[in-house]
Amino acid sequence: MNLNYSDEQQMLRDQVQKFCESDYTFNKREEILKTDLGYDPELWKLFSELGWLSLPFSEENGGFGYGPIELSVLFEEFGKVLIVEPFLSTVVLSGSILDKCDYDKKAELIENITSGKSHISVAYSEEGSKNDHTYSNTNISGSGSDLTLNGTKTLVLNGANASHLIVSAVMNDELCLAVIDSSADGVSLNSYTTIDNKSCAEITFENVSVDPSLIISKGSDAIKLLDEAINLASLCVSAESIGCMTACYLKTVEYTKGREQFGQPISNFQVLQHKMVDMFIESEVCKSLMFKAMLECNSDSESKMKSVSALKAQIGISGKKVAQDAVQLHGGMGVSDEMSIGHYLKKLIAIDAMFGNSDYHFKKYSKL
Repeated sequence: MNLNYSDEQQMLRDQVQKFCESDYTFNKREEILKTDLGYDPELWKLFSELGWLSLPFSEENGGFGYGPIELSVLFEEFGKVLIVEPFLSTVVLSGSILDKCDYDKKAELIENITSGKSHISVAYSEEGSKNDHTYSNTNISGSGSDLTLNGTKTLVLNGANASHLIVSAVMNDELCLAVIDSSADGVSLNSYTTIDNKSCAEITFENVSVDPSLIISKGSDAIKLLDEAINLASLCVSAESIGCMTACYLKTVEYTKGREQFGQPISNFQVLQHKMVDMFIESEVCKSLMFKAMLECNSDSESKMKSVSALKAQIGISGKKVAQDAVQLHGGMGVSDEMSIGHYLKKLIAIDAMFGNSDYHFKKYSKL
């Protein structure tokens, strides 16, 4: 099995690395987080110009036709600098569903995504769902062209900035997905930020009128679209975690080389060397699992969801351990907002909770 990245994939990594090193410093990130949007519109346009927003879309839909491997490369580099731009919600989750569905007007929505004109979010999570994305108390009722949507969705990533929402709801006792304009009458939201500074929203739909043409998928097809999108998103945030762990390890090694105690760098102390070696090993274990998962996702293997669950379960354990050790080795400075290392811990805690934590994926893995 060839585990080397292709020339194109390596060029993509080099391009993203160059951007992150020159245009996305920690101070730049802190400035972005102080804005109401929670992301930088100018950087989002740059993402479009660089072609990153077009990566996963099929060529017939105006994209480059890249897959899980390229997205993993992108997100691993994103994780190293804690990028906050809403790539996951707009391109991975929403883009994956739009690219594979049979919605008549999807070309316009995809063009708006790839050009950076607008954002789209997927609203599927509800209170009490326990990470079951097919669970829904939101419903579409009525008949013919007189349909109404009612319900509440939680943890809608980038929901406040989305021009449209892909909403899961029950209609005639089966799950369906509908594209809803976020400015439609009856749509209200409460925006907030999570522990890792992501923008989220709780969105309520009260007697929202739904044209039948806006229902893009029903039944088993809708469930499959959601399954595929969330599995791909789980792979992406796992790759992002590996980027975070790599940065934690490297920043800790650098810090301990410069910090002195008893007349010598603390990196000379064997007990600290052992801890940093453990950090490196934990990240390498996760990398091995990521290679397996992204290759199976790329080949559309039947076991791809099991491999992603194995990766996500290990990420939840290893990610928090690496970040906690990094904070400990930085001492009191590790928990200050002025240093980036504490922000990596917040990010890895948040990623463990996204799309099911370690316990959830261990149980899922045993059933698949």
